[in-house]
Amino acid sequence: MPYSALGKNAMLNALGALAVKASLHTADPGANGTNEVTGGNPAYAKKTIAWSAAGSGTMNLDGTAVFDVPAGTTVAFVGFWNTAGAVFYGSADVTDEVFAAQGTYTLTDADLDLNA
Repeated sequence: MPYSALGKNAMLNALGALAVKASLHTADPGANGTNEVTGGNPAYAKKTIAWSAAGSGTMNLDGTAVFDVPAGTTVAFVGFWNTAGAVFYGSADVTDEVFAAQGTYTLTDADLDLNA
């Protein structure tokens, strides 16, 4: 049985209240958040994010998050975690970005869609 838009919105809003940290990954993080970026100066760290209210079974990132990325890193995925950064909720594939030198990655868009 498919969920109604209201049901999807309720699920997404509940997830959005839990998934409040974002991470960067060099390869598919799988079910546990593996392949997370490490190192750098300034050092890479997960970032706090916020979500807009869900509507029509989708929810979007509200604002941006800027990450420090070490040289020699390819960012390929973004992950979503709880407040403590210990519980992994899932990931999204992003266009690969290669960092030959230390730099920053700005997450400007992330969509959670239960209609797909």
